[in-house]
Amino acid sequence: MEKAILHYDDLLEMLDGLLREPKAFWENFYEDRDKEIPFFIAKGPDENLYEYVQNGLRPEKTLEIGCGPGRNAIFLAKNGAQVDAIDFSEKAIKWAAERAKEAQADINFKHVSLFDFHFEPHTYDFIYDSGMFHHLPPHRRLTYLEIIKAALKPGGKFGLVSFNTDGALPTPDWEVYQHGSLKGGIGYTEERLKVIFQNDFHFMEIRKMKKIQQPSNLFGEDFLWACLMRLK
Repeated sequence: MEKAILHYDDLLEMLDGLLREPKAFWENFYEDRDKEIPFFIAKGPDENLYEYVQNGLRPEKTLEIGCGPGRNAIFLAKNGAQVDAIDFSEKAIKWAAERAKEAQADINFKHVSLFDFHFEPHTYDFIYDSGMFHHLPPHRRLTYLEIIKAALKPGGKFGLVSFNTDGALPTPDWEVYQHGSLKGGIGYTEERLKVIFQNDFHFMEIRKMKKIQQPSNLFGEDFLWACLMRLK
């Protein structure tokens, strides 16, 4: 029997198939840890996340999605948070776990897609995404938003770091499927981010990330947005 679109998940799967299969890409991406990738080089947290904590952010239960090598998860754990950290790449999770062990940080790492992640609803004080959202196909945004909202406590906070239009092309949603490519990620304008999030979240801050010269204890690149939101 030919595949049919009988359920919402069938539609998502069909649209996924129009784009590059992400699993092999991200495993290959994390294969060489010595690559000149800005967030590979940096050892410390995002400069905005550091600033949030300096300004009084003290989450208890925290989820980091797309944690990569674990910089931010380690920082949050060392500042008293109970951290769950997930990534689609098995190699990324292995690297992050090694770093956490060296830092003596207790973190619950899971090799899993956000869309397959099982959690107890409304239990997280803070969710952080540094770099996943701009690689997310447009058809996955609705589910992404529903997961974030379902995982956060009422009034919980959501931190987002995402490409601005200096970091990637501002590819319109329809063009992603016309060309069958995210073109390395979507560059968002401030207006476009607000259209996506403002119905469910109050923007506490949205600014360009500060560029941090390496070596440093912090990470920062000005081709990224740094956003802090609160669930309405």
